[in-house]
Amino acid sequence: MANLSSSDTAAHIAAELASAQRDEARRLIELFCEDPRSQVQTALKRARRRLERDQAEHDRVRELYRYMHELGGHGLILGVDEVGRGSIAGPLTVCALSLPDEPIIWGIDDSKRLSPQKRQVLAAQILEVAQAVGICHIEPARIDVIGMAAALREAVLGAIADTGVEPDAVLIDGTPLQVHQREIDVVHGDARVASIAAASIVAKVTRDDLMVELDEIYPGYSFSASKGYASPDHIAAIGKLGLSPVHRVSFCGNFLKTESLF
Repeated sequence: MANLSSSDTAAHIAAELASAQRDEARRLIELFCEDPRSQVQTALKRARRRLERDQAEHDRVRELYRYMHELGGHGLILGVDEVGRGSIAGPLTVCALSLPDEPIIWGIDDSKRLSPQKRQVLAAQILEVAQAVGICHIEPARIDVIGMAAALREAVLGAIADTGVEPDAVLIDGTPLQVHQREIDVVHGDARVASIAAASIVAKVTRDDLMVELDEIYPGYSFSASKGYASPDHIAAIGKLGLSPVHRVSFCGNFLKTESLF
């Protein structure tokens, strides 16, 4: 805790305000709220805005946990989300997991809203505290045979089974799948429900890591960068190299026809 007084330079006070944690920042704001120096007043405004943002973020995450229990009750709740549905290569991946009420994982959100670095950090925190975690991959050849709708249902059931627990509620992101008797479907659930947001992060990190591994096995398709989605480099590579064993043939016909014209 900084031992500051009005005799300290404005620059020193401003620097302490900029780096102070929440409780210390509040103390310093109260201590120097009447300081007439413009540099101190500017630093106070910035510190107040930072506290407001921090409070809004804490309120947002707490609401994710509150809504999770509003929907699922207070038994064992699984949140479920998928990644890779629109990819043209690599698996469809579903994660199912259960979060405890404590510790709260600050920062969880829809994985699409987070940077890759933030997702990695949060995924490690989630996996450290999760009460149950299940992952299911549906491989491209299977998707080609049964179609995406059936693959998604199969992946959700597989992920739930992989947790090894019997849930009291299953909160699934998106529209109804009707795969579990305790299923509750939540549109935009990955941005509204704590366990679904956590599942979206773990699913994304798990699949992204797998696509990096596939890039080493099947080089030239930009799997590390595209994660199997139809980026320009990926489409161009299909034209040059053809399809790999991890491409979804049923998803790639248009790209093959387009590239064959050149």
